[in-house]
Amino acid sequence: QGQLVESGGGLVQAGGSLRVSCAASGFIFRREAMNWYRKAPGKDQEWVAYIGADGGATRYAESVKGRFTISRNNTLNTMYLEMNNLKVEDTALYRCNSPRYYYWGQGTQVTVSS
Repeated sequence: QGQLVESGGGLVQAGGSLRVSCAASGFIFRREAMNWYRKAPGKDQEWVAYIGADGGATRYAESVKGRFTISRNNTLNTMYLEMNNLKVEDTALYRCNSPRYYYWGQGTQVTVSS
């Protein structure tokens, strides 16, 4: 049974930075591509970023490109999302996803204040 646990969310001022983490267990993490998604109240869930199993391939939504960086440490079974120059509209519950097995974490809340 695979499990994903997000952490690192919190309150940050606009223009600031924050890093959220996704800890994986119960499957061979190093073999799996991963995604970050986010969900703001009243909005549909939005795909944010993708990373290949070995970390070599990354993709970003246009809304975060140039500001966010996805990375992973396969030795630690952990994926990260470094968020820079945060905007109020980045406020959302951030969740990680393993698409092959359709595993989802419970999410970590990021709130950006003006």
